[in-house]
Amino acid sequence: MNTDNGLAPLRHRNRWRFSGGTVDLHRPDLPARTATLGAEPAPVVLDPTRTAVIVVDLQNDFCAPDGWLAGIGVDVSVLAPAVDLSAQVVAAARAAGLPVIWLNWGNRPDQANLPPGVAHVYDPRGTGEGIGSRTAPSRAPVLTKDSWGAALTDGVGSAPGDLHVDKYRMSGFWDTPLDSVLRNLRVDTLVFAGVNSDQCVYATLVDAACLGYDVVLLTDASATTSPSYCHDATVYNVRQCYGFTASTPDLLDALAAARPLDAGHRTAPTTPKDSE
Repeated sequence: MNTDNGLAPLRHRNRWRFSGGTVDLHRPDLPARTATLGAEPAPVVLDPTRTAVIVVDLQNDFCAPDGWLAGIGVDVSVLAPAVDLSAQVVAAARAAGLPVIWLNWGNRPDQANLPPGVAHVYDPRGTGEGIGSRTAPSRAPVLTKDSWGAALTDGVGSAPGDLHVDKYRMSGFWDTPLDSVLRNLRVDTLVFAGVNSDQCVYATLVDAACLGYDVVLLTDASATTSPSYCHDATVYNVRQCYGFTASTPDLLDALAAARPLDAGHRTAPTTPKDSE
């Protein structure tokens, strides 16, 4: 279930420090760790300390039986395995000290920043049944910030310390703070899960690769309501053009075998004067 209960004190990874009246521009030390991940087209060695998990659009309007997508006749039951596996990925990521980022549609109620092309995708006949409408079975405003439809679906839940980013396009990088959040986390490898694999997951992954991030798509913790060949083509394109693909069991094995994160590094918040 959705257990979003606020933010834990964030351990900032990108802050200056103060020592004896001097501003020290050294960032906090991030001890390197090693995890070998069975991936395609080749196994990869990644640093869990510089890796984050991005979970895309596991929200009620896409995944729940009374959400918007189900309400327009789409079979959302095909997404359930990806929801379950994403929950396993998130739990393992937290245990290994990887940042978890929930990236969901959360449009402004006034839609002031929503371009017409995006609005059209969700209301192609112009009948007013798309973003912001109350036409879903839940009667919640569709894909709108702080609504039931924008909340995490049953089977996954937020925990203190997770990060949340609202998005307003297929890609989570446009008109959002996602890139700033990632750069302040000082991560360079991104592991992707969520829905729909051929749409929002893929669009965000491609933009991440174009921005210089290393990208890994979890083929089984991502899914789509599109025909199966759309997911297959997405997997092919990720391997061919942008990065790597892996399975959830392979990721769990890699994180379990990685050198454990120092407990002090995991939990101690960094303050501006912690180096004095």
